Amino acid sequence: MTRVPLLLLLMVIICALSVVTSQDKARKLFVELQKEKDRSQQMEVEWGQLQLEQSTWAMPARVEKIAVDKLQMQVPKSRQIQFINAEKLSESLPQP
Repeated sequence: MTRVPLLLLLMVIICALSVVTSQDKARKLFVELQKEKDRSQQMEVEWGQLQLEQSTWAMPARVEKIAVDKLQMQVPKSRQIQFINAEKLSESLPQP
């Protein structure tokens, strides 16, 4: 008769230990999830900053200023501009 209560006590202890272990694991996973959410938030902020920086660097006025100041480029005069018809150009090229 003493075997049954002893066996039940052992089973209760094993179940209690498994509950404690699973709760600990769940807490660790939750902390890890929160860290990843924070990291995701930081990356979204950085992405927004990078997009803003890219739009600033690519502003037409800035590109034109650099082209004129550093590269000594200038806007071509109207007589220097030639228009090419892409359809006629593709017709005159030899076909492979």
